[in-house]
Amino acid sequence: MPGDASSLPPNLAQIVERFKKRSDPKKRYEQLLWYAKKLEPMPEESKLEENKVQGCVSQVYITADLKDGKIWYQGDSDAQLVKGLVAFLIEGLNGLTPSEILEVTPDFIEETGLKVSLTPSRANGFYNIFQLMKKKALGFQLGMSAS
Repeated sequence: MPGDASSLPPNLAQIVERFKKRSDPKKRYEQLLWYAKKLEPMPEESKLEENKVQGCVSQVYITADLKDGKIWYQGDSDAQLVKGLVAFLIEGLNGLTPSEILEVTPDFIEETGLKVSLTPSRANGFYNIFQLMKKKALGFQLGMSAS
């Protein structure tokens, strides 16, 4: 395993490895669509402006809850591939502490090889989704240190 992936949280590292094994872009798309199908439905009332990922062509929403010091995300998108990206990130980051999430750098996005398979706007969207998830984690971390 390369040095980079080992610094990732175990779930995320596992997903990155899964994508790295697929050199064919079509197989990567199929993997993303599989993740999209697995994604838990998001309540409509959570689809608010503050949960919307900015800079995405499609509609993307992410919510985060803090339970016992760990973050649990929910998300949705009106585009299946983007929904797959959301599901990928949720599966990779759910159940981590805010500080664990804040330590993750976006380099893993490159490692998956997805950047090559995605259009620039989708690749940028992937990054923006990840950034919103980190921003929500930071909010919880700040809230925890304030109390």
